[in-house]
Amino acid sequence: MNPIYVIAGATASGKTAVAVELAKLINGEVISADSMQVYKYMNIGTAKPTAEEMQDIPHHLLDIIAPDEPFSVAEFQKLANAAVSDIQARNKTPIIAGGTGFYINAIVYETSFTQGTSGEEHQLRQQYITIASEKGADFLHEKLRQADPESAKAIHPNNIKRVARALSYCETTGQLFSTHNTQEKAKHTKTKNINFCKLSLPRELLYNRINTRTLTMWNNGLVTEVQELLLMGYHLGLAAMQGIGYKETIKYLNAEITKISEEETISAIQQSTRHYAKRQETWFRHQSPDAKAVSVKDKTASEIAHEIMKEV
Repeated sequence: MNPIYVIAGATASGKTAVAVELAKLINGEVISADSMQVYKYMNIGTAKPTAEEMQDIPHHLLDIIAPDEPFSVAEFQKLANAAVSDIQARNKTPIIAGGTGFYINAIVYETSFTQGTSGEEHQLRQQYITIASEKGADFLHEKLRQADPESAKAIHPNNIKRVARALSYCETTGQLFSTHNTQEKAKHTKTKNINFCKLSLPRELLYNRINTRTLTMWNNGLVTEVQELLLMGYHLGLAAMQGIGYKETIKYLNAEITKISEEETISAIQQSTRHYAKRQETWFRHQSPDAKAVSVKDKTASEIAHEIMKEV
């Protein structure tokens, strides 16, 4: 059976391009591990790969749900495992690529999600999401900080779904969500047939990439994309619309109320993305100890792919 490759890393580190080049070398198909790219209609702000960027390499778990539909790491795990089995059954090689650490660890460490998923827990989760839409993501995150400081450190305030999941888990089980995650990691060893790589580059270079990419997103029509989403009925109260780039753009579109300029909006998106990248790097450093760092500085995506293929 063909092995599984995992290419993780911070946003803008070049995961998509490397995954595509690796797929060419090993007869592979890519499975996205990005919590925002699962949503339909949200393309520019999520840096979803275009047809040109995919270069005819099949990609899975993109555009699978609407922005107002619920989606969880447990659902991702089920769909990703099914995609892995399908790809391997066709004698091809699965390549999981993305920056959502919870999603990647769910595959690498076979995390169990059987606890804390009762009807009561699901109802509480929805209540917390509603609270965030009414009082803001920071308000909900502060509740998590008080209930489970370790989980609050690991989960970004904008990840409302995950914050709500952690709070509802704590309330329904009486156990800290962070404790549950630690126990699951200790219980499940890394799958033997997984080659786990994390792209690494100097922070200054990463931040420059983020700043440049944000400008490109804006110039490529991020505002129009958000306007179209709003016209379809999707609103700021949805977890998907709280994603980086979308939340800030909605505030920009309400400029008569918020008084936020185009330049201020772009700067806010860049800053939020840089902070997110820093948190991703911290996550992979502490929560994914089996990931092998692969330097991407001064290398093309093809060169990195060859290096990954040779070293595993």
